[in-house]
Amino acid sequence: MRIFQGFEQLHDIPNPVLTIGTFDGVHLGHQKIIEQLNNEARQIGGESVLFTFYPHPRMVLYPDSHQLRLIQTQVEKIDKLRRIGLQNIIVHPFTREFSRLTALEFVRDYLVNRLKVKKLVIGYDHSFGKNREGSIDFLREVCDTYGFEVIEIPPQEIDQMNVSSTKIRTAIMAGQMAQAEKFLGEPFELHGRVIQGDAIGRELGFPTANLDIESDVKLIPNLGVYAVNVLTGDGALYEGMMNIGLRPTIANHDNISMEVHLLDFSGDLYDQYITVQFLSRVRDEMRFDSLSELREQLTQDEKTVRNYFAGIM
Repeated sequence: MRIFQGFEQLHDIPNPVLTIGTFDGVHLGHQKIIEQLNNEARQIGGESVLFTFYPHPRMVLYPDSHQLRLIQTQVEKIDKLRRIGLQNIIVHPFTREFSRLTALEFVRDYLVNRLKVKKLVIGYDHSFGKNREGSIDFLREVCDTYGFEVIEIPPQEIDQMNVSSTKIRTAIMAGQMAQAEKFLGEPFELHGRVIQGDAIGRELGFPTANLDIESDVKLIPNLGVYAVNVLTGDGALYEGMMNIGLRPTIANHDNISMEVHLLDFSGDLYDQYITVQFLSRVRDEMRFDSLSELREQLTQDEKTVRNYFAGIM
């Protein structure tokens, strides 16, 4: 997959077949669109293209009130798009100036004059441009003038997927990790670097890898304990249990920590980048009166997680 940051370094793309969108989460609906792009491109000897934006438009237009958390970081999104077979992605900087482009200016100046689009695949309810005036009806009005074909994704195809980025966020925050996985086609993930902790987990007999996700816009699941898979930097896969929380038993602060205990693992993960895949929520975060009570609960949590992986839950 070729990645173009804006149009400055854009190389010729043969017979582009394009769609537009933020594609946060790259869920099953998005994957269906990419599949259709590739099919349409093959028919005309062309290539599939996603025109997307960074930062997310809501973060630019409503910087003080958007409260948006992304299902995927930009790196995660690009990796997912590569894995599902997209051929080209144009990541255009989203600015207030760019947001003031009319739909006609966007189509004429960007899609036609610069990209020379041949086909535009778009959902029946999608809109773009200033005041969101770029509807499917608008595209049908101008496509003949500018020499490209409009292919509508009909309501039944979108509605039957019954999926959206909003639904996925809601499922993740409710701890419904299996539902989020169903929508995404794979488990929700956190990627990050293992950093030094205070080693309390090791003292309790449950050494943990403390995760720094290095993003202030990534969606973090609700506080609690989760059954997870952990992919380490060397490609090994481990079962584990992860705690996301404020550590009320041993700390007095508002900083959320993300600690994962890998089952049947011994070794040093410091400074490695790992991937945590969320499978099931085990329990809410709890406060204990002593470290011994916390140790007892962790022992029970480990039993619950092992039962989950054994198919007993």
